[in-house]
Amino acid sequence: MVISAVQGVPVLRQRALALRVLAVVTTSLSAFLLFEVQPMIAKLILPWFGGSAAVWTTALVFFQVMLLLGYFYAHGLTRRFRPPQQLAIHAGLLAVSLLALPVLPNSTWRPAGSEDPVWRILGLLLATVGLPYFMLAATSPLVQAWLGRGEQLESRTLYRYYALSNVASLVALLAYPVVIEPWFSGRSQAWVWSGAYVVFAVFCLLLGRKALAGVSRAAEPKVASPVSAARQAQWLVLAFLASALSLAVTNHLCMNVAAIPFLWVLPLGLYLCTLILCFDSDRWYRRSVLLPLHALAMAGAAWALANETPSWSVRIIIPVFAAALFTGCFFLHGELALRRPAPAQLTRFYLIMSLGGALGALVVALGAPYLLQANHELPLTMIAVAMATLFLEYRRSLTTDLCWTVVAVAVLVWTSASILATESSARVRMRNFYGALRIVDTPDRTFMVHGVVSHGMQFRQRPRLATSYYGPGSGVEQAFREQRTLTPGRSLRIGVIGLGAGTLAAYGQPGDWFRFYELNPQVSLLAQRDFRYLQDTPARWAVTMGDGRLSLEREPAQRYDLLVVDAFSGDSVPVHLLSVESMAVYRRHLAEKGWLALHVSNSVLDLVPVARTLDPARSIHLHVEADDSIGRAESDWVLIGDFPQALRHRARPSTGSLPQPWTDDHHNLFGILK
Repeated sequence: MVISAVQGVPVLRQRALALRVLAVVTTSLSAFLLFEVQPMIAKLILPWFGGSAAVWTTALVFFQVMLLLGYFYAHGLTRRFRPPQQLAIHAGLLAVSLLALPVLPNSTWRPAGSEDPVWRILGLLLATVGLPYFMLAATSPLVQAWLGRGEQLESRTLYRYYALSNVASLVALLAYPVVIEPWFSGRSQAWVWSGAYVVFAVFCLLLGRKALAGVSRAAEPKVASPVSAARQAQWLVLAFLASALSLAVTNHLCMNVAAIPFLWVLPLGLYLCTLILCFDSDRWYRRSVLLPLHALAMAGAAWALANETPSWSVRIIIPVFAAALFTGCFFLHGELALRRPAPAQLTRFYLIMSLGGALGALVVALGAPYLLQANHELPLTMIAVAMATLFLEYRRSLTTDLCWTVVAVAVLVWTSASILATESSARVRMRNFYGALRIVDTPDRTFMVHGVVSHGMQFRQRPRLATSYYGPGSGVEQAFREQRTLTPGRSLRIGVIGLGAGTLAAYGQPGDWFRFYELNPQVSLLAQRDFRYLQDTPARWAVTMGDGRLSLEREPAQRYDLLVVDAFSGDSVPVHLLSVESMAVYRRHLAEKGWLALHVSNSVLDLVPVARTLDPARSIHLHVEADDSIGRAESDWVLIGDFPQALRHRARPSTGSLPQPWTDDHHNLFGILK
């Protein structure tokens, strides 16, 4: 009997090793797919909703809620059902989830007008990736619960599987903007991901069979001493603040730089990196080292919020807020890891963590646009993190108390100054899914501001003067002048994607017809109520609400003499308006000698080469410097058409080769960051 037991030891070790390897592969693959699908599906649907930065934050709400549901499922499955039942239920759900493949969004979800897109996005994501994502979300806690059942693995190693899954998630996020996005089209990504999901389902079933095979039907998980309500509340608050800080920074970067996968991935990657370090081992989180860095980073970000301008380089904006996010999440996740329970309470811990993460996402992505009239979620979240740090570190040492009191006061003062500056400078404040708008008055001018970018300006004493990017000498002014020269005495038909303050109506003459396409209903309201361009123009005009390209696709040919696309100077770049497919739509609506005018001024993206790829032989680049005396801003325009030689002589000569033309399915904003 003894000999048999001894001889069986190597066999048991081999089985344990095989189980461990299978668990590593399954957990890693599930985590990789879990975080690979997030930027992939968000990028696929981004053009359908105007390229808004809120598409990503809304998608993150969905993913956080599905993560919560997955953890709840894992917790309930392991607590309510015996091992054979667990395996049968999970296998059945995995089989049903395969029916959702491939994860390609159906075009029937595209918006039909200017309705609030939040619920449509959530419904689209649920129908496209809901069940597969749910199954992936449940994998990590479920596998750890299976392995911990019956002591098949040492309990102290179980939390490392959580760190391991986050490593795979981080690899997926880093790979997306660097490898996957530049080299694979959206449809190819969806098909490859779907094939990998089938492989995951097979591995998951094999792991379940092996992990539960030696467990008695009557076996129950070990019962640990109950965790106090106060400790569970700490789990919830720490997870909530980390999630809220991550989304608030993401939102700020996307609205002030660009809504691109790189800026979706960076904050989420930093967030995951802190989870990996904190849950891999307690040796990584050292308060004495982290707290001074955390203090400097938070104070620096608070100062930046109070002093940020549109001219700031991405080399300043991204590192400053990324440092605040990393140190803030490192502190919050470090404190969370120090409070983790025994493995018997593992699924409860993950469930409460995911609940905090989901609540943080809901408050920032869905609550803030309807509760706050301006983009105040980042300063308010930073204040909350600073107060939480001060509370947790209070009375640890006199030096720490003094340090964090000073930092908390600095964060409070600078972030409050940022909020007060926004509030006091604006006569009107509005906010919706597409961002925050302000009407700002100066002694002689009125501005429309979206985020930190001006979208129109009007002199009160010279209301008919076109200003900003459209002033005298600008590319669009030259296009109007040349079109009238080519067709003297004939009225013009003008299409404009992007209303702004309605400035282009200043070029209207009696008999002209203007149709403006505007995505944001609040922009339309402010242009007609707070500016006089539309009221004073002698031309006839109309505003069509909804995405400009989708509206044009639904309309019969309009035969525009000039079609102006003015949607690229703001916080989020709608890439679907610069694709090969969009050019086919524009051509259908242009008159025989009509011109296309693309306003490509942007502080962080070099859009000129991309715009010229739409028709390299017939495109010219016109650049004009600012002139404040007439309210003209520096601007870049790409015109496409058959131009007179005089206009070509005024164009800026091309430098360098043009990139590959963008398509709806394949484009890379990361490659054109200035």
